[in-house]
Amino acid sequence: MTGVSGSGLLQPGYYPAGQSALIVEVPEAEPLVAPWRRTYDQTAAAGIPAHLTVLVPFLDAGAQGRPGSVDERVMAELRALFAAHPAFALTFRTLRRFPDVLYLDPEPAEPLRALTTEVVERWPDTPPYGGQFTQIVPHLTVAHTQESDVLDAAEADVSAHLPLVAQATAVSLFASDGTRWQRRAVFPLSAS
Repeated sequence: MTGVSGSGLLQPGYYPAGQSALIVEVPEAEPLVAPWRRTYDQTAAAGIPAHLTVLVPFLDAGAQGRPGSVDERVMAELRALFAAHPAFALTFRTLRRFPDVLYLDPEPAEPLRALTTEVVERWPDTPPYGGQFTQIVPHLTVAHTQESDVLDAAEADVSAHLPLVAQATAVSLFASDGTRWQRRAVFPLSAS
């Protein structure tokens, strides 16, 4: 597989305190995916809402009184970078799979890739998923498990409620304290 292997990279305790992530929150998907994510996606239990990842890991956000790299200058640069991108509508019509992940496939995916590309061009020492994958596949994780019967059941349940339409209006910065993830900032996309 050349894409990301789901949200296993955001499991509680996986990243040290101070690790950060840039995500597009998708609240419209919560009612549909929350029952599955609560049980089969550890990121939900760790405080990450239904989302599309823009970049993880990002810069060290600091923790427990320790300063990090995400300072006021970085925050201002993120604010300006994301404000230069227009908000966009997303439609989730289909579910797809990585070997152990069931996910909603966003359409269009290109605006998400463009956000990732621009952040990585600005901060080249932060490759997506630590450089672990050669291709970035935007996705919204529904369930992450090796049990194919669970993925089959989740797919049958969720697909009955598609298509799902959502609006990408901002990128959120989340940071880990080593166990839970907290929203640190929200950077609006352009309204025009």
